Amino acid sequence: MSPLAIFLVYLLSLSRAKASSNIGVNYGQLGNNLPSPHRSIELLTTMKTGRVKIYDANPEILKLLSTTNLKVSIMISNHEISGIASNQSMADEWLRNNVLPYYRKTMIRYLLVGNEVLSYNSEQGHQMWHDLVPAMRSIGRSLKAQNIRDIKIGTPLAMDVLQSTVPPSSGTFRSDIGDNVMVPMLKFLDTTKSFFFIDAYPYFPWSQNPYNISLDFALFRGNSSIRDPGSGLVYTNLLDQMLDSLIFAMSKLGYPNIHLVISETGWPNSGDIEEPRANIFNAATYNRNLIQRMTTKPPIGTPARPGVAIPTFIFSLFDENQKPGPGTERHWGLLHPDGTPIYDIDLAGKQPATDFASLSAPNNNVPHKKKGVV
Repeated sequence: MSPLAIFLVYLLSLSRAKASSNIGVNYGQLGNNLPSPHRSIELLTTMKTGRVKIYDANPEILKLLSTTNLKVSIMISNHEISGIASNQSMADEWLRNNVLPYYRKTMIRYLLVGNEVLSYNSEQGHQMWHDLVPAMRSIGRSLKAQNIRDIKIGTPLAMDVLQSTVPPSSGTFRSDIGDNVMVPMLKFLDTTKSFFFIDAYPYFPWSQNPYNISLDFALFRGNSSIRDPGSGLVYTNLLDQMLDSLIFAMSKLGYPNIHLVISETGWPNSGDIEEPRANIFNAATYNRNLIQRMTTKPPIGTPARPGVAIPTFIFSLFDENQKPGPGTERHWGLLHPDGTPIYDIDLAGKQPATDFASLSAPNNNVPHKKKGVV
């Protein structure tokens, strides 16, 4: 084989590897009936995911991941943020205890500072807002001191950081965080060439407005399109609208080129009686179409940023029966606690959606009417 042919085969192998690793899975542990970490990591590897995100720096899990090729995202808990922000030695110690024992055998690629910090509207929450970016900078200095250059620092935020999202071109950050949190955060992400991590769930805006947002539009079924009157861009699905509203918001603050990572997305497979369309059929439809979209080569991107790949983490590996809140909170899993699939899915994106076995039609695809309400 000629050198050119070898090189082309090498490029093809890289392309395939990238395609199979663009989809990750969130591995949460808020359940009292979940498989052991050892079994959970086995399941992740057999599912052909390329990435895994955990909500701490669990030493057992990080050791187990050293035997895999999974790219790993770890997290600093919210309650640790203020100490790390105010004390560089605490940041150094956190890295020494939670990263250095496992890096490089475990392929830690993202180090996330907190989780949805800007959604906490309390006195303690406001202190975390103030400390978030300083904590990110402290961890950055710790990584630099250890000459670690292949771990990106970020923080996953919820869509409620935006004051306006519809149409996407109107996207703006909330006034209470715009200048004092978002501007320094975006500067940090831009300077370090990191990513904006966003938890984006089309289920939530759809469920709050089911009569004005088409279910097909939320599930990527592409039967309709909406034109943004401000930008002229045309949208065929709700997720693209959500992501582009964030891109427009960043651009308005002077940062148009920071890439996105979807740190959480998915669709609930069940819920309470007053939570319609949370069912297996819709969850499978959403996640299968999402995977097809995010693994397409060349990348599709979004209308505002076409052709740009978006690493994506599906929430979640298991249904977690100890999560508080409404029924949907406990039903986002791809797997039952015994490890069997809730529905068939191909995280590598190789299997066309039409090749999956048909699922039973849902019986809760209409809004619930309370007794006495017509």
